[in-house]
Amino acid sequence: MDPWLEQHLVCPRDQSGLRAERDRLVCVNGHKYPIVQDVPVMLLDDVAQTIGVASDSLRAATEKPDDKWFVDAVGCSAVEKDEIRKLILSSEPGAVDPVVQFVLAATNGILYKPLLGKLKEYPIPEIRLPASDGEPLLDIGCNWGRWCIAAARKGYRVTGIDPSLGSVLAAKRASSALGVRPNFVVGDARYLPFKADTFARVFSYSVLQHLSKEDVILVLKHITRVLHPGGQSLIQMANALGIRSLQHQVSRGFRPAKNFEVRYWTPGELRRQFGRHIGKTRLSVDGYFGLGIQVSDVQVMPPTYRTIVRASESLRALSKWTPIVWAADSLYVSSRRK
Repeated sequence: MDPWLEQHLVCPRDQSGLRAERDRLVCVNGHKYPIVQDVPVMLLDDVAQTIGVASDSLRAATEKPDDKWFVDAVGCSAVEKDEIRKLILSSEPGAVDPVVQFVLAATNGILYKPLLGKLKEYPIPEIRLPASDGEPLLDIGCNWGRWCIAAARKGYRVTGIDPSLGSVLAAKRASSALGVRPNFVVGDARYLPFKADTFARVFSYSVLQHLSKEDVILVLKHITRVLHPGGQSLIQMANALGIRSLQHQVSRGFRPAKNFEVRYWTPGELRRQFGRHIGKTRLSVDGYFGLGIQVSDVQVMPPTYRTIVRASESLRALSKWTPIVWAADSLYVSSRRK
């Protein structure tokens, strides 16, 4: 394990110190956390999980199956897991990681469904942060590591955290293949296992929008705890007033979201809650016509979808000069710790 990471980890239950014992970390109060392939698994086994793959990860980390890919601890369907296993057996050296090939729709958005199992290169987006000379950055809900890789390429010392052990191990492999080495932790955003004031920046994309609003408040409090004074968070959220977002809400009859469905927030809610729990907050546009749409995706998209991506990017550029932020489906919430 990276000495920097080991130095900054704490017990997610009580923020007490940890010591390494062979293949696990133990806190001063006796709480134990396994280490799998140099990745600490810091999930809690006595809380309700936000997503089923967290329970799968806890079980796999404890049982340590023969499968070094930990496919059963990847957040995808049983059919997709079978496809991953087939691709593991047939994949050639240098090919896109088999796990990455089949978590795309869940992480990158519905436009990637036609590309499942067919990717020729890793779709790494442009992270909307300035270049850095080594500032520590936390990526919450990193999954296979695309934003970790993007931030590392800009010079950040990156740590990614996600409840999926299988996806985090894929993130390690993908990062190594692309020449960067972020740190990774398997954990829960509601119980961040890091010392206070550890990170200059906290980033999260397509994650908090899936949590209940009560759980999001817990996450915001932990973000504030682990940020440096004056540090900045940049969190993507789904806008309740976006045109495509409204269509989704109408299609489910405006009923409350359940399980890992998207929760929609109004711009006013985002400003109030993020401002209250982190600090001064402003909103900017991530995209229109859906969630997860990135201009960097154009090169790997089928022709039909390229028009959607380019139209979204054109409106995003226009939003800097006109008051159409409120109509975006996907917003960035930028907050600075008080």
